[in-house]
Amino acid sequence: MTDGFEERKKAAEEKFAHDAELRFKAEARRNRLFGLWVAELLGLSGAAAGAYAKEVVLSDLDEPGTEDVLRKVRADLEAKGVEVSDHRLRRRLEELLAEALEQVKREG
Repeated sequence: MTDGFEERKKAAEEKFAHDAELRFKAEARRNRLFGLWVAELLGLSGAAAGAYAKEVVLSDLDEPGTEDVLRKVRADLEAKGVEVSDHRLRRRLEELLAEALEQVKREG
């Protein structure tokens, strides 16, 4: 009986770890996609857009959640005089998370 319990416990721990890893990868992908989208709004393209997307990904390491990403992007947009509502930014993050999750799942 103990073996069955231990097996279920181990399976649950492995699923939790897998789900956490999937979520981490999807959030990083979402942030990269979001950075590329914002880069376009800022008039960046090519290598400059890629570099900006990397900055957005790194900005998410400041604190849990998306507020650090939103602060960075909001400041960059305001500095360039680009008007985008907070609601639109948050909605785009949600849309891109769904897209990123699908991409990460397809990749295995």
